[in-house]
Amino acid sequence: MQDAGRLPFSQACENNKDAILKVLQQELQEYTHVLEVGSGTGQHSAYFAPNLPHLQWQTSDVIDNHHIIKAWHNAYPTSNLYAPLTFDLRTDALPKSMTGKLYDAVFTANTLHIIAWSLVENLFKLAAEALPTNGKLIIYGPFNENGHYTSASNQSFDLSLRQRDPSSGIRNKEDIIILAKQHHLTLGNQYQMPANNQILIFKKIKRLRAEE
Repeated sequence: MQDAGRLPFSQACENNKDAILKVLQQELQEYTHVLEVGSGTGQHSAYFAPNLPHLQWQTSDVIDNHHIIKAWHNAYPTSNLYAPLTFDLRTDALPKSMTGKLYDAVFTANTLHIIAWSLVENLFKLAAEALPTNGKLIIYGPFNENGHYTSASNQSFDLSLRQRDPSSGIRNKEDIIILAKQHHLTLGNQYQMPANNQILIFKKIKRLRAEE
């Protein structure tokens, strides 16, 4: 086991982990296998997996982040937590689980605002293709409401994102809902979270026979 005090650390992950966990415990009671897209430092996965023992938690990210994720997994090992799979929305198909089982949920935190809109579209497409009927896509992060920022801090954050990368930025919730519907994902529960963030729960609905 590694020295946890020397691990790469995200304060944001530390701050929001308990609030997110409460939602996941409620929303994933009857689910068994989750793919986390964009596992980042690995902090979330190392915390969520042991607190959701009925789930198999599969991490994924671009290859450059794997050593960080593995370091957290080594520091906090648990039997239902799986090493990261390589997944780059620019080039890759959705990775198959290391367990060989199908995912019935996809979770991602703080990703939609740091990637280009074309990659947001690809994420919804790939998740919808992988999920079974009633499968869930769970998204955590900041969102605009009716084209407006929900706080001054979100506005400042959005400006900093766009200065760094003009293709990034806080997304309008309405655009996300429209995109989801295009892939037979319907918005269910919504949760207001700390620091002007939200969790959106999308459920895969069965397509009409004429559309299949």
